[in-house]
Amino acid sequence: MDRTRTIFVAILGVTAVTILAVFFFRPQPDPVVGLVGSEKIPFFQDERVQEALRSHGLDVTVQKAGSREIATEYDLSQYDFVFPAGIPAAQKIQQEHNVSTSYKPFFTPMVIASWQPIADLFVQQGIATDEGGYYLLDMEKLLPLLQNELRWNDLEGNTALPVNQSILIRSTDVRTSNSAAMYLGLMSYVANDNNIVQSVADAQANLPFLSGLFLRQGLLPSSTQEPFEDYLVKGMGHSPIVIIYEAQFIAQASLQNGTILPEMVLMYPSPTIFTEHVLIPFSDAGRQLGELLETDPELQKLAIEYGLRNGNLAEFRQFTAEHNIVMPETIVNVIEPPSYEVLEGLIQLIEQKYQQGG
Repeated sequence: MDRTRTIFVAILGVTAVTILAVFFFRPQPDPVVGLVGSEKIPFFQDERVQEALRSHGLDVTVQKAGSREIATEYDLSQYDFVFPAGIPAAQKIQQEHNVSTSYKPFFTPMVIASWQPIADLFVQQGIATDEGGYYLLDMEKLLPLLQNELRWNDLEGNTALPVNQSILIRSTDVRTSNSAAMYLGLMSYVANDNNIVQSVADAQANLPFLSGLFLRQGLLPSSTQEPFEDYLVKGMGHSPIVIIYEAQFIAQASLQNGTILPEMVLMYPSPTIFTEHVLIPFSDAGRQLGELLETDPELQKLAIEYGLRNGNLAEFRQFTAEHNIVMPETIVNVIEPPSYEVLEGLIQLIEQKYQQGG
């Protein structure tokens, strides 16, 4: 009996030592710090995402910044990676820091969050078409309304929103936010006879109109989430048409918590513009993260839950169908943004308008 007890105690001792050794000497995840656009913060804060990354040896911490701010205002030497929204900002960062590697794990189209009565009014005006669950918004036909600074009560037969407010697409601040920069790129294309603006000089004739799209809105938020939250909370009178990322609407609708009301609808601009989310690594851990986000099936699936499109189109369509979210099977009329130099030049000119008081 004593011998058996001794063997049992010895086994317990070996087991305890083994457990302690595994706990104290197992490889710990590498700390990885990145600077990302605000629209990706919820994805990185998801515990499932964190656990998936830790299982690959990465302990990822992210800090929030506007995409233009990442490109122009931060000392990036303290980060393992940056993850701005938009090709122009990413190209600027790569050029200035001599980084040839980049990863594009996610993208999302720019869309207009609106309301059934507004969308039907635009159909009546010949500006939009009802596609059965979503709308297509003809930006060339919308252009004169914005150029001529029409008001909602100028639209004949308007009973949806008969108010004396200017027809303006609500946005973020173009001086800080990528979504506003993409809106600027889109409108510069439409105002330039459906041609990508090749130089700041080419856009000078349209500068009063382009700057007015932002200055006439008044005080603008710097974060892409803020105008979307206003849309959700403050209603049609405050936010009749708002430019957002498609991913924001999909992620919110998939929660099925009553915040997306039946009368809330998406209008897809035609043409539209995609926002590519580009990860630029500054370390081996940053490169490993970029590769995982592009290739790991679990992380791809979790990104789709946040409305982000990636290479797994079948999974994306299945997710939206399961949540009764109707959208185009294919988005065909897509333009490229202007180069970073042109877009930045336009933003700087608009910034001067702000400083001059319009």
